Amino acid sequence: MEASASGRAWRTWRRSRASGFPLSRAAILLFSAFLVRAPPSVEYLVRFPRTFRLTQESVKIVGSSHFPENRTAQVTSTGSLIFQNFEEAMSGVYTCFLEYKPTVEEIVKNLQLKYLVYAYREPHYYYQFTARYHAAPCNSIYNISFEKKLLQILSKLVLELSCEISLLKSECHRVKMQRAGLQNELFFTFSVSSLDTEKGPKPCTDHNCESSKRLSKAKNLIERFFSQQVEVLGRRSDPLPEIYYIEGTLQMIWINRCFPGYGMNTLKHPKCPECCVICSPGSYNPRDGIHCLQCNSSLVYGAKACV
Repeated sequence: MEASASGRAWRTWRRSRASGFPLSRAAILLFSAFLVRAPPSVEYLVRFPRTFRLTQESVKIVGSSHFPENRTAQVTSTGSLIFQNFEEAMSGVYTCFLEYKPTVEEIVKNLQLKYLVYAYREPHYYYQFTARYHAAPCNSIYNISFEKKLLQILSKLVLELSCEISLLKSECHRVKMQRAGLQNELFFTFSVSSLDTEKGPKPCTDHNCESSKRLSKAKNLIERFFSQQVEVLGRRSDPLPEIYYIEGTLQMIWINRCFPGYGMNTLKHPKCPECCVICSPGSYNPRDGIHCLQCNSSLVYGAKACV
């Protein structure tokens, strides 16, 4: 915060008490407001990567006219509060207390400005696919062997995109067909999600490394793979194999999930409705849901349980 040029100002920054786990990723946020037209409450979101390391450290930030410094924050000579290595536990309400004299002759005046600071993370989004195969008898070991081989092929297909395939469900059922009678079918449900590209000695920073772009390419590869299976079967002159893909059964849906302790709230954070924002006191998210659930006994930011 900056005072009038004609007078002297004393600034003190304080934050309401909060607890949680700090994050290891560096982030910088600059607070700067003027005396004129300053809103009573301003919201800021600080972004974090998908993965982070938990520690047991705690941080308390107090700024003053002496402009103290520590490893996470500092108050500049103009009264701006700057974060470095912003941590999850540092989410909360920050208040700037200002005492100033517009002129030497006038009495000291006071002003308070409140800032709401929230950590947020990108959603843990992924594609979920379902495909059906004509299968061997449901108790056959050939179905299990085929399932493993299919997952290996799909995993190799998206490996260079830093994506991974996970089997969610595999079931074999006897299905009654109108003209073919009863037949065995395998129902495969698997997901494709992006891996963290910031790991390793040379983090990927190109815009093509964004999760959404890599997932979109992976989706196209998977759809092409199943289309090619149909083409290969159509060119066969021999009888169909015992296990083969059933044309037109591939289905895909896009799924958004927030990490535990985070949730989406369009009403509370209208400027970023698709952001997974850290749960405020009075709420929690225990698993990969989308919203923070109400919990009156939760007194911390980022609660993962209602205690």
